[in-house]
Amino acid sequence: MAKICIALATYNGEKYLAKMLDSLVDQTRQADLIIAVDDGSKDRTVAILQEFQEKLPLKVTVLPQNGGHRVAFSKALEIAKSQLSDNDLVALADQDDIWLPTKLEILEKAIESPNKDGNVPALAFGDAQVIDAEGQVITKSWRTLSRIFTGLPARTHIAGTNDVTGCLSLFRASLLHKVVPIPQGVSVHDAWISLIAIKHGGISPINEAVVQYRLHDKNSVGLGNRFNFNETCEKQVAWTSLLMEQSRAIPLTDEELLFASQLNRYWTKRSKRAILLRSLPFLVKNRTYLFPDPKSRTRKILFSLLGSPAVHLLFGKDK
Repeated sequence: MAKICIALATYNGEKYLAKMLDSLVDQTRQADLIIAVDDGSKDRTVAILQEFQEKLPLKVTVLPQNGGHRVAFSKALEIAKSQLSDNDLVALADQDDIWLPTKLEILEKAIESPNKDGNVPALAFGDAQVIDAEGQVITKSWRTLSRIFTGLPARTHIAGTNDVTGCLSLFRASLLHKVVPIPQGVSVHDAWISLIAIKHGGISPINEAVVQYRLHDKNSVGLGNRFNFNETCEKQVAWTSLLMEQSRAIPLTDEELLFASQLNRYWTKRSKRAILLRSLPFLVKNRTYLFPDPKSRTRKILFSLLGSPAVHLLFGKDK
């Protein structure tokens, strides 16, 4: 039987961490190993982790200084890689969510079930209930709230739209050979993991909620865009540059590499020019990859013709 390892990144999480760890204790399918990497917390986070070592198969690593969630998750996954076989499974955990009791049981069953192509997937992921800072349910579907479309092709992931929320997923440890170390150009670790999974066995979404996903003012990743427009341009250039550099390792097809290169040029121009009318044919040709929501597609194509100077002029510097 495959082992399940949970990779948990923490940082100043004392407010919600105990409830999250209690939900791991209550799993109907218990994890075989939990690797927690603390990213230089200044509160009681590490003490809480240590208290739960009597209840959970929990190993704690404390980083000397804060490096960000990418660094913490990368370290946790590197430790996991050293202790797992390729047949084992990995789940990602955030410090402030609450796992529903059957999460690991449901996702383990899903990842061992053939997908529509008749193959077992490299990654399976579910939906989530959304709760507020006080634990009250806001909505029964994170997917619906965020208008997340599942079954997205590799090119949509290359374009920066990701349908896989890391804390809702379970993936094969064999992916760790490609995933870690998580490159510096990756701003959201689950986007990197999901692209690797697409290229190495595919992804299977399920409709069941497996987590209570907490939204509050301290989320590292949550609802909406956390970056101003200049930062968005910079991150898109960094992401597509990374994919071009890593194209053989991922691997990308020639067509996918061309698409990444075209996107890189587009975002580079968008960061500098006010209007990008010459980009209209590219945007229209690739509209289903770039804008998976058909209801907002036309509006987004038109907005995508505006570069940074025009966006700042029309919508303000923090748009």
